[in-house]
Amino acid sequence: MITLYHAFESRSFRVLWTLEELGLPYQLEQVTMPARKQPGYLAINPLGTVPTFVDGDLRMTESTAICLYLVTKYGPTPLAATPDEGAAYGDFLNFTTYGEATLTFPQTLYVRYKMLEPHKNLGAAADDYKQWFLARLALLEATLETNTYVCAGRFTAADISVSYALKLAGHMGYGHRLPELTKAYWARLQERPGYQRAMARQS
Repeated sequence: MITLYHAFESRSFRVLWTLEELGLPYQLEQVTMPARKQPGYLAINPLGTVPTFVDGDLRMTESTAICLYLVTKYGPTPLAATPDEGAAYGDFLNFTTYGEATLTFPQTLYVRYKMLEPHKNLGAAADDYKQWFLARLALLEATLETNTYVCAGRFTAADISVSYALKLAGHMGYGHRLPELTKAYWARLQERPGYQRAMARQS
């Protein structure tokens, strides 16, 4: 049985959404943030982060890696691009990583120093990282000029990875600053039944 340790609106939402898109059975364990302070959680995940994903003897903690694991282990599925799809496969891997390494990374610094630890007086640096995030949307916006999704001509786990950063931007109060094509893309993805089921589960 798959078990997902999930905190509201955290990176673990990527995994929750992927599970719902795949229709896999799973157990959802809700944790509160900071998860590391929840009794017993460090015994489950020494990092004290979310997600924690358990599938039999396997334990994983990186949201984008878990999504890739799910769509390959439990495929074949349109949610994964494969090596035989040529350049689409490279785009799939690139955008899945871009969603976390390029987009979500600066957002986490904004959350920490602007929202969680403002007493450290690093608000100006946090604002710089917010601008960094908005500037790094240029790749996504350019891709959406000629594509409905980020790769392979269809919705994939790469879209889940990328769009979590857009979701987080809205949660932090600057979703209105997303570029227009990106904003429309995010609105389309929120109409997916899998997304709506994931939202219902976390609520």
